[in-house]
Amino acid sequence: MQVCCRKDPKFKANVTIDEEFLPRQSGDLTIMYDVTRTYDSNYWAQVTISNHNPLGRLDNWKLSFDWMRDEFIYTMKGAYPYVVDSSDCIFGTQGQHYRDLDFANVLNCERRPTIIDLPPTKANDTTLGLIPNCCRNGTILPPSMDPSKSSSVFQMQVFKMPPDLNRSELSPPENWKINGSLNPDYKCGPPVRVSPSQFPDPSGLPSNTTAVASWQVVCNITHPKGASPKCCVSFSSYYNDSVVPCRTCACGCPSNTARTCSTTAPAVLLPPEALLFPFENRTAMAQAWADLKHRTVPNPMPCGDNCGVSINWHVLTDYSRGWSARITIFNWDETAFPDWFAAVQMDEATRGFQKMYSFNGSALELNGVNNTIIMQGLPGLNYIVGETDGANPKKDPRVPGKQQTVVSFTKKNTPGINVAAGDGFPSKVFFNGEECALPSVLPTNNRETDGANPKKDPRVPGKQQTVVSFTKKNTPGINVAAGDGFPSKVFFNGEECALPSVLPTNNSNREGSTTILTIFLAVFVFIMLHQ
Repeated sequence: MQVCCRKDPKFKANVTIDEEFLPRQSGDLTIMYDVTRTYDSNYWAQVTISNHNPLGRLDNWKLSFDWMRDEFIYTMKGAYPYVVDSSDCIFGTQGQHYRDLDFANVLNCERRPTIIDLPPTKANDTTLGLIPNCCRNGTILPPSMDPSKSSSVFQMQVFKMPPDLNRSELSPPENWKINGSLNPDYKCGPPVRVSPSQFPDPSGLPSNTTAVASWQVVCNITHPKGASPKCCVSFSSYYNDSVVPCRTCACGCPSNTARTCSTTAPAVLLPPEALLFPFENRTAMAQAWADLKHRTVPNPMPCGDNCGVSINWHVLTDYSRGWSARITIFNWDETAFPDWFAAVQMDEATRGFQKMYSFNGSALELNGVNNTIIMQGLPGLNYIVGETDGANPKKDPRVPGKQQTVVSFTKKNTPGINVAAGDGFPSKVFFNGEECALPSVLPTNNRETDGANPKKDPRVPGKQQTVVSFTKKNTPGINVAAGDGFPSKVFFNGEECALPSVLPTNNSNREGSTTILTIFLAVFVFIMLHQ
């Protein structure tokens, strides 16, 4: 018997389980709410926070949401409520319904709880820990820095209330919000039902365990209008002895300045050593520097930058085949920064990036554009301490935590780059995912200063001088005046300088003879005229 088959163009295949759900979306940060076990009165949910932004991170994250159907948290693993309180349940409808439940063990009954991460010491705790990717003090790193630390996971047991006492009645929390201590702001969308997540079998078998139900929350970085940065940048260079400091009120102005400082006056140029001191200790140095440079200062003086973190970018060298910069990160807060990272965007210079000497640095492609360099401390040194007291707290200023490196660039891949004109300075700087405020001006490539009286005196160049001595013991026959005493090539900062086309002539004897002859002729003429 023979059978011939022909495709039916009107046939529709059965809808699979995955097609009943919306597709998963991408964002800077996603939160998965996976129900792993369910019972009539309660269920276990696993919450996974995943960072997808190459420059975004969270420190000391706090996660909050709203229970919409009077649920409450009975117990947790991998995280903990910011407030442990069961009083709302005891005196509410939950206490009336669950009369036999010991509410002394209930962790939180708030309608909008706030969840915080646990410290690393609890990672192997049999009661609170033993959850993969938990217990990191609320630190979630960008995947470009360390993919193994780009997510955070915790589990919680949630009790339900009537009429949802059915194992299939599952509702996720709403109005999710997440933030950190020095991090970008995130705006989260509503939870969306997606296909059930799959997890590796906990017993180690080569199989996957499927969640009962899964919801996805997508969060994206936002920049609220009027929000102040949390870090700032100062610029300096080898060709200008003044530092362009962070902008006035770069991270916000003090609430009540009275007449103590001006919130609108531009920041005053500083000597380089002033960057090592807190702002309140810089006033005298700024005024003395202005007097030395014959500049006026505003009255009142400008307010400080009010930033907890400042970064100095210093153009160190610039020569024919390359250039270098020095990066110094200052922590003016008492809170330390473990696993910190920073990034700079340089449209013209990134292609010439070579290496960093005290940090781990690498070029990073963002949105198809190779203009970003990301950096972090070396293994075991990726920690910036907080501000501490000086050696003598009664008279010495406080000392910031700091780390520093030198970064080198080659000009081979960036022909035509003009370092001093601006190509050697970043257009954007990030610290721990937060974009920092940049100065409004760059250091000028002009080493001259005003004369004592700028109205009539010429400009005075910056200069340094020394004397060098030689012995003729090892150079017999050298003729200094004939040219051996002059260099054939001169370099400054790696750049070869132009030389004169002629040397000074050795005509001192001839000039002496000419002078004697002139005197003799003058005497002869005088005698002849008076005979």
